[in-house]
Amino acid sequence: MTEVRRSVSIASRVLGIESHGDLIWGHVSIRDDDSRGVWMKRSGIGFEEVGPDDVLLVDHAGDVIEGSGRRHIEYPIHTEIMAARADVNSVVHTHALHAVAFASLDAPLLPISHEGTLFVPPDVARFTETGDLIVSPELGQKLAQSLGERNALLLVNHGIVTVGPDVETAVLTAILLERACRIQLQALAAGPIQSWSDDDEALAKRAHCYPPALLHQAWDYLVRRLN
Repeated sequence: MTEVRRSVSIASRVLGIESHGDLIWGHVSIRDDDSRGVWMKRSGIGFEEVGPDDVLLVDHAGDVIEGSGRRHIEYPIHTEIMAARADVNSVVHTHALHAVAFASLDAPLLPISHEGTLFVPPDVARFTETGDLIVSPELGQKLAQSLGERNALLLVNHGIVTVGPDVETAVLTAILLERACRIQLQALAAGPIQSWSDDDEALAKRAHCYPPALLHQAWDYLVRRLN
């Protein structure tokens, strides 16, 4: 499983250089090919520090079955989403600064930028059951229900969750959600927002700006930045 450990390591480091780190908190996972659980970084280290040896295989019950170190207590975010969504092979959870601030406004995310169109329409999903940590399978299941078939979720007063068919898409989705929230906050600081794409234009821009091929090209650029 050297390759999956390397992939989680790279994804973590990309999130680190894109300012998704919150000291030692936050994590990204990849589904195990043999359905044994999820691969994710161990707790106690920051995104920028994650190497292949820092990646654990955590089963659905939360037991570490490969690797050394403690798992994150919010593993149910990953295991329960993947249990509910056969199309999801990677999950990202971070405490993205601008997304957390934006979610506290209880305002709709508007497609005022290219980034916004990846999530709207409809409005980005929100989880309001609790602002506390997701430490039980029951809370993980409720979170998965709030996410539904969407690509992203704002955990109000907590952070974000993004998903994808692969780790590249899940990580790029997290980066673009944080940018969309930051741009809207910056616009709001100057006054009421006057202009944004209507639904038809937003959906057209989504197709033009963020097809899988372009997301993977952006991923390649971010990986090059690590070097």
